[in-house]
Amino acid sequence: MDEQYTEITRLAGGLAHEIKNPLSTIRLNIELLSEDLEQIDSPQSRRAQQRIKVVQNECRRLESLLDDFLRFTKADNPELLPGNVNNEIQDIIEFFRLKAKESEIEVIAYLASDLPSVLIDRGLFHQAMINLLLNALQAMPNGGQLMISTRAGGNEIVIDLIDTGMGMDEKTLANLYNAFYSTKKGGSGLGLATTQKIIKAHGGTISVQSELNCGTKFTITIPSLPRLAEK
Repeated sequence: MDEQYTEITRLAGGLAHEIKNPLSTIRLNIELLSEDLEQIDSPQSRRAQQRIKVVQNECRRLESLLDDFLRFTKADNPELLPGNVNNEIQDIIEFFRLKAKESEIEVIAYLASDLPSVLIDRGLFHQAMINLLLNALQAMPNGGQLMISTRAGGNEIVIDLIDTGMGMDEKTLANLYNAFYSTKKGGSGLGLATTQKIIKAHGGTISVQSELNCGTKFTITIPSLPRLAEK
């Protein structure tokens, strides 16, 4: 079953790549056509421009969906190297801080000192965390707080992300990691599904607690390296 799933994923990823190439050509030619029509001032030209905008928007939506799907297909193939979770989270927070400020979201970090190292794929880990941060941002349209904490626990490190957003109902929680399930208009439904694949590929777990109008807490665990293995 795993081999069959891997083969299907490989074929689907290849198909997505093949679709992206002609789609890029279509988008480019539509843009060139739009520029040509801008030189013509007539009712017919203006109607054509409106139709072109619809096509351009759909092309961008399809490209975004294909990009999300390609990230999903690659999420369970990490290149693991020793790393420090705190360092990665600090980089991610800096990347996210401006967007959070624009959305009036206060980001609070409590990062435990002297965490053990973990085996991590930096690119995939950043992708997983950014997905969770964007999910939190969308859950707080009127601003709020987002707390990120780390701690050591037994043979693993634990990451908590807690937001003061709208929370999720039981149906959403039951389908949270299902590919293509989304409560957001225009959403691909692949963000959290990809995040779960990435964390599992690191040998870790991800769990969630949420209550409507109260907020959401995601908890991630990743196996830590023995202290001697860090040197």
